[in-house]
Amino acid sequence: MAPVHPTIAMVPCPGLSHLIPQLEFAKRLVRLHPEFHVKLLIPTLGSPSATTQSLLKHLPSQIHYHFLPQINAQDLPPNVNPATQMHLTVKHSLPYISHELTSLHSQSTLVALLVDLFSVDALEFGKKLNVHSHVLYASSAANLSFLLYLPTLHEILTNNNGDLSKPVKLPGSSIAIPARDLPDMIHARGSPYYATMLHLCEGLHKADSIAINTFQDLEPEAMKTFPEINSDLPAFPVGPIIQTPAKTRATGPGTECLEWLDNQPRDSVLYVCFGSGATLSYEQTAELALGLEMSGQRFIWVVRPPSGSSISTYLSAQKDKNDPFVFLPEGFVDRTKDRGFLIQSWCPQIDVLRHESTGGFLTHCGWSSTLESLVYGKPTIVWPLFADQPINAVMLANELKVAVRPVADEKEGIIKREEVARCVKCVLESNEGKEMYKRVLKVKDAAAIALGEKGSSTENLATMALKWKNSKAFSLMDVDVQ
Repeated sequence: MAPVHPTIAMVPCPGLSHLIPQLEFAKRLVRLHPEFHVKLLIPTLGSPSATTQSLLKHLPSQIHYHFLPQINAQDLPPNVNPATQMHLTVKHSLPYISHELTSLHSQSTLVALLVDLFSVDALEFGKKLNVHSHVLYASSAANLSFLLYLPTLHEILTNNNGDLSKPVKLPGSSIAIPARDLPDMIHARGSPYYATMLHLCEGLHKADSIAINTFQDLEPEAMKTFPEINSDLPAFPVGPIIQTPAKTRATGPGTECLEWLDNQPRDSVLYVCFGSGATLSYEQTAELALGLEMSGQRFIWVVRPPSGSSISTYLSAQKDKNDPFVFLPEGFVDRTKDRGFLIQSWCPQIDVLRHESTGGFLTHCGWSSTLESLVYGKPTIVWPLFADQPINAVMLANELKVAVRPVADEKEGIIKREEVARCVKCVLESNEGKEMYKRVLKVKDAAAIALGEKGSSTENLATMALKWKNSKAFSLMDVDVQ
């Protein structure tokens, strides 16, 4: 009899920061528990990008994927927030998801369904098929705690006329989030964006449990909140889940910076990158450039053309083709050519962060970048722009104390060059920066322990895997698991 394998279905959503954690979770699952097979059902808004397609090459033999029929962007409302766009893409894909899950259930031993935050509407299909139905949350436990608490907070704000004069305290913990660091949708109540997020947060509570891309020792306070918010919803930290580094160093366009790094002193270079889609305004781009110059420090900067919105390119498969260097201050490129390396749009971030010459990271605090900074032991300058990023910035700067956060000018609302220079020098040459470096190395060690053979995240994944293998759907089969 051919071997029968327990199968996990996963439903990500558009956006690399959501697809990558699901892929990496699947890789880790089949590496530690090779009896499992995984099938990813991928909703798409237009054609999959070249980056998405490259991520799906050379997967382990137990992992398969299927692109669902493309959703046409013209079928969605114009000018919607990316969060609403992601949710609507999944919503339009629900009939296809239902069909694929039903087919998978009839052809294999489907034991569990894992969905992204923006795919929670698909949980109902797992319930109908009587399989374990979970959320794999790609960001921090603190952000997840806030989202789970949002339906309650919504009622509180409705009754007190939206008063956010006091920090929002997360139940069962010492975490209190001031208004400026709350996710941006809380300041847009009444908008379609807020309605989308409230719907998704209510949907989170329908899961059997939530796997979180964090680890226990990184966010002990946040982990205390979950039994207080919903005692019937177990939460399992299974991270840090980050992109697996290649066995050999990256080559090709965008990797020239690695050769440049090879010739720089140890811990002397600041890496500047705002993720795969975030952008700055023209004025802020200029101030950042002049601040890097004023600091006198070495830097690598992934430069993108400025725009009027920090999230303008988040879901775009075709990024802005304008030469970003023409938007930099006149003479900046020539004046900094001996100590700065400018890159257009993309570079191999993992290789840069683990390079010994990289001494710090100026980051937008997307959770993947945040985890990578910790796993590779780099202190940071935190520059959050939207979504979960402000809460992540608070964790790095205020709780872990491995980061410095620049302060925006009160009148102009942007971070001025003098403040940029101060933060750069703080990280790369001050005693405060040296203390941040010592602390981030401790976090790096804790992350490695969590992922070790008997680490907390490894044991949490084993707990979930055992539950799946003991599920009714699998135990009824005459199995020969290899």
